[in-house]
Amino acid sequence: MPTQTKAHPWMALSAPGVIDDMLAAIGVSEIADLFEQIPQDHFRKTPIKMPPALTSEMELRRDLVTRLKRNGDCESNLSFLGAGVWQHHVPAVVDEIVGRTEFATNVWGSYQSDHGRNQAWFEFSSQLGALLNLDVVQLPVYSWGCAIGHAVRMATRMTGRTKVLMPRLSDPERLSVIRTYCQPTEMDGSIDVVMVAADPKTGRLDLADLASKLGDDVAAIYFENPAYLGTIETEAAQIAKLARAAGAETIVGVDPVSLGVMMAPGDYGADIVTGPVQPLGVHMQCGGGAGGFIASRDEERYVRTYNGFLVSIADTARDGEFGFGLACPHQNSYGMREDGNDWTGNSTYLWAIAGAVYMSLLGPDGFAELGRLIVSRARYAARMIDALPNVSVQWPDRHFKEFVVNFDATGRSVYDINDALRAQGIFGGKDISGEESNLGQCALYCVTEIHTAADIRRLTDTLKEILA
Repeated sequence: MPTQTKAHPWMALSAPGVIDDMLAAIGVSEIADLFEQIPQDHFRKTPIKMPPALTSEMELRRDLVTRLKRNGDCESNLSFLGAGVWQHHVPAVVDEIVGRTEFATNVWGSYQSDHGRNQAWFEFSSQLGALLNLDVVQLPVYSWGCAIGHAVRMATRMTGRTKVLMPRLSDPERLSVIRTYCQPTEMDGSIDVVMVAADPKTGRLDLADLASKLGDDVAAIYFENPAYLGTIETEAAQIAKLARAAGAETIVGVDPVSLGVMMAPGDYGADIVTGPVQPLGVHMQCGGGAGGFIASRDEERYVRTYNGFLVSIADTARDGEFGFGLACPHQNSYGMREDGNDWTGNSTYLWAIAGAVYMSLLGPDGFAELGRLIVSRARYAARMIDALPNVSVQWPDRHFKEFVVNFDATGRSVYDINDALRAQGIFGGKDISGEESNLGQCALYCVTEIHTAADIRRLTDTLKEILA
């Protein structure tokens, strides 16, 4: 190892001699000893060519700004991308409140003393619970995929079964995370993920295939409503009924902004509900700003299987005074620590504050108005696109804010079409032509309240020009 002569300007533990001191403290002679369990063919054979360290803050800032300017963002371009991170309007007051130091550092302090933080967290959970019509809502985990993974593991612990049924038309990214949580088949705690076919005429779950795969080894059925490809599951209550008859849990994934116009999952038989928190007042942040919630009925068997913070309210010794704190922290995985059932993280709690502010601003009427606006504009876009020559919308009868557009008859690939759209300052729909859905040259388009009728006409006019 080359002799270190000076500290790296941005690494606190890079001063000369520090690494040697750490190695000596743990009783090894060189860094390679820490990785001896890794096979040699896993190591990179050639060094990574790194630029020299930028030694001043001025140089560092200039380099970062230059790199960031190479990106095309959704403010200067018109975007119809969704599929997990969506462009919604974020009211200015949300940014103002989450930027306050009391909340920007909200993971500090003890859960016994931080009553203001705990009250804000409680408001998030209680408001989201009202939307879902469920009484228990955990603070967000890292992503929607993580939330689903935890929910599946909760179901297997409650039922003692090791199989979960999933829609074949699932988001590949979320499905990959879920499979990670379900563990490889070689491990003792492995959970078998079985895919359920879709009805080709509607894109929704094939109930006959679902019924044929239900049995006394199935812990849970998972489906999304609205689904990954925008379809609305009209037979949600029947799915929950089939699951209950087989002794399985019903886990539903839901976009919370849809609940102003769609039935709450608690009303059609969902046992555990998951979903993203990003639509609730969180900006798209280069893949950040994500998070996933988990909710259930207020029953002990559910509460004891959670993996993180449950915040509750209680009377104090003074009349009319309330306190806020963690509920059952030592009965679930959070307090059990190394003996817990699942890993617990804490990086998305700030988005619970954003969600609390956003939901309190909208209220029930605001959610209904937002939902109607999104449905209206998305369906207008779908009609306009479907009218283009050789272009069709897959399953146009029922969708919320996303829908599938098929370009097979144009003879053009989605990749080429999106490339041409980008040249005109438009981000087209997500290219799903390479996914296991096998739908052909299709793209998943997203329309929300931020899209005007003029935006939609600009998209369709540009598509017509490109495809001419």
